[in-house]
Amino acid sequence: MPRPIRKATGPPRPAEDGVPALLLAGLTKTFGDATAVDHVDLSVPAGSFFGLVGPNGAGKTTALSMAVGLLRPDAGGSAVFGVDMWSGPVRAKALIGVLPDNLALPERLTGRELLTFLGQLRGLDPAAVTARVNELIDVMDLTHAERTLVVDYSTGMRKKTGLATALLHAPRLLVLDEPFEAVDPVSAVALKRILARFVAGGGSVVLSSHVMALVEQLCDTVAIMVEGKVVTAGPLDEVRGRGSLEETFVRVAGGDARASEGLSWLAS
Repeated sequence: MPRPIRKATGPPRPAEDGVPALLLAGLTKTFGDATAVDHVDLSVPAGSFFGLVGPNGAGKTTALSMAVGLLRPDAGGSAVFGVDMWSGPVRAKALIGVLPDNLALPERLTGRELLTFLGQLRGLDPAAVTARVNELIDVMDLTHAERTLVVDYSTGMRKKTGLATALLHAPRLLVLDEPFEAVDPVSAVALKRILARFVAGGGSVVLSSHVMALVEQLCDTVAIMVEGKVVTAGPLDEVRGRGSLEETFVRVAGGDARASEGLSWLAS
């Protein structure tokens, strides 16, 4: 059973031993007659690289949107390092950096202007904003385009800029929804190195994806969602057993052999 969520009282405090980086308790969301997320309980260990996988339409994006305060749940709640997302959203959101799927960025700002503006919105010290923006632009390999408008960015540049906005305020938890989708291999390698460095430095990451090989490469803990429910979760090696994560995923997601049957007219 997930531990109860502690209501936020006062400023964020350091994580207690055993307190998860992210806790979902009974999260539920319906749209009309369709249940997108069905009483999801999930605990993300602090310091872990956690992969949330599932087929398209499994409810991953909806669950994460509720977890980080972008979408209000119909029932249940979430907490970041024990701080309740909905009773103390300011305190909880100060601990997380979020990269939503299909993140919309201001098109008529440069990367440097965007990061500087967001740092000012967060109330960071001007000197700290300048130093962090300089470092992020360098680490993300965006120096050559720091004065290019976002409207002219490639998909990979947009992803790296989105990750930079998530890292700007020094969060303890990153929640990333399909961060590698449509990203070229060179940019993907850079993103992987940055995330690995973040976890090695004591951070926690939740990564949503439907690419099993990517999750196996990066994550140490994993959960599989199917039709709005978490059907299995735990350390990667325990979840995949003796096979691959893809084999486990296909089995628990109800995969069948229909794709290899029929369409006889395609055969020569």
